[in-house]
Amino acid sequence: MHYQTRKLFSLLIASFLALLILPYSALAEKKQPNILIILSDDMGWADVGAFGSEIKTPNIDTFAKEGVRFTNFYTNPMCTPTRATLMSGVDHHVAGAGTMNLFTAPNQQGKVGYEGWLREGFKTLGDVMRKAGYATYVTGKWDLGRFPELIPRARGFDRDFVMLDSHGSHYDMTNLYTDNPKLMFTEDGKYLKKLPRGYYSSKTYTDKMISFIEDGRKTGKPFFAYLAYQAPHDPHHVDEPWRSMYQEVYDKGWTHFHRERFKAQHELGLLPEEVELAERYWFLPDSDVLAPITKAMLGRHMELYAGMMTNMDHHIGRVIQYLKDIGEYENTVVIFFGDNGPEGNNTFEAITAPGLSNNIFRARNWSQEHHINVLGTPRSYPEYGAGWAQISTTPFFGHKSFPSEGGIRNALIVKMPDSKHEAGSIRHDFMHVSDIMPTLAELTGQDVPNGGTSGRSWLGMLKDPDKTVRGPDDWVGWEIMGAMGLRKGNWKILNNWRPYGTREWQLFDLESDWAERHDLAEEKPDVLKELVALYEDEYMPKNNIILPNRALSESLWWNKPLRFPMYDNYPPGLYRKQYIPPTDMLADPKD
Repeated sequence: MHYQTRKLFSLLIASFLALLILPYSALAEKKQPNILIILSDDMGWADVGAFGSEIKTPNIDTFAKEGVRFTNFYTNPMCTPTRATLMSGVDHHVAGAGTMNLFTAPNQQGKVGYEGWLREGFKTLGDVMRKAGYATYVTGKWDLGRFPELIPRARGFDRDFVMLDSHGSHYDMTNLYTDNPKLMFTEDGKYLKKLPRGYYSSKTYTDKMISFIEDGRKTGKPFFAYLAYQAPHDPHHVDEPWRSMYQEVYDKGWTHFHRERFKAQHELGLLPEEVELAERYWFLPDSDVLAPITKAMLGRHMELYAGMMTNMDHHIGRVIQYLKDIGEYENTVVIFFGDNGPEGNNTFEAITAPGLSNNIFRARNWSQEHHINVLGTPRSYPEYGAGWAQISTTPFFGHKSFPSEGGIRNALIVKMPDSKHEAGSIRHDFMHVSDIMPTLAELTGQDVPNGGTSGRSWLGMLKDPDKTVRGPDDWVGWEIMGAMGLRKGNWKILNNWRPYGTREWQLFDLESDWAERHDLAEEKPDVLKELVALYEDEYMPKNNIILPNRALSESLWWNKPLRFPMYDNYPPGLYRKQYIPPTDMLADPKD
């Protein structure tokens, strides 16, 4: 009897404790948020409505109104370097993507850190989030390695549907190269022989992500979803109705939209009042003086780019609506940004130039028809060029592959459950893509892997608007194909290839000079000296910087026209209007 009493008493105690613990464990599980990272490819800072664009992006704009916009967020200058840093939290020269493997210099080949992919042994966001008990999913552009040990299944992701290459068709497996004719894809760790029926990059990546999340609901785990769109990277392929959605809109020319976006950015409160608009590229005409047919032809390329952006926004909206339908949207952290500045280099023309074997591949596999109505269809290869790239980076100077602001500053939107920030607010914290790893590590109570990071967690700032991410003494450095930059506080030094730069160190005050128009190197020699020493003595040795002995941009000074300052309405002869005398002074000729 005594034994039975003790046993009953023990059961009562155990039941009582279980009742005490249950609500706390349920609460802890409820508070563990899902994570959704949405990455666009070659999108400019100014290409969504929330950042001043005329392009229709209603879904992105909606969660910008619900979350926070950040104006001082930086990536790396090109896609693989940014993705390597995003996944690892460390500088891309350490992680294995010291440069794009298409352009590895002779003195970088075979060197650790310059493999062209995310090196084995580095833990990824997939690894970290899986360890924290998350289901991990990735769809879209991977671009971090094609070998079995480098694909998502080997890097911490439970489910995947990814393109392993950097760019190519949005409709099929057509690549750009004679010796590498087919794009490579994996699905759940297997290399695909063919693509699903009806494949279009943005649509299929979205379909797969939604299906992964749906399939994983039965596990009860929170999810970490990395949705890496290939859009709006060239070729600018897009279906109807988006292909024709912007017909004739851009016939007004790039000069018009440069001014309009700048005006809209000021009205939205994105820019300090004193910020100027970057000067127009010296090798491009003012579109106001172009013939109407010329503006229409050039405008067609921007129509397709804008259509791709709106199409991507449509598919983002599908994901957001799905999360709302299953009751998970309010418990999901959404992080949206682009991987670098827009493409203004027309790389397809360079890769497939006459005389190369790739040119024969182009003739056989890509349409040679340049009719305005063919552009945007599956076999066409439209690129919008530097004229429109400078509009995508308004108000900045430069584009992809340069550490100018236009190549490395991108639009960032973060929506976080139970945020203390006012919905739709705008912040100017100095932030970098390397920050995402420490942010998610702190969120899940883990140490930052891979030997630490120069990144800074955003969690304190996201929970407390009075906190900031970096102080005036914090800095971030960049190097890509010999172009160099470093920002410390509001000071930035830049050493760009001629004629985009001077090939000497320049100094800019980013508190007011976002367009990098005013070189203060001569006025502030002590600041310049301090930052150059920081770059050479700290950034370079600690981050495995091997400056290339050959670089893709080294001959730009020869290939581009000589650079001179650009002024509005110069030369005045191009803008001279017909003089109309006063009416009372008009007369017919005398016989």
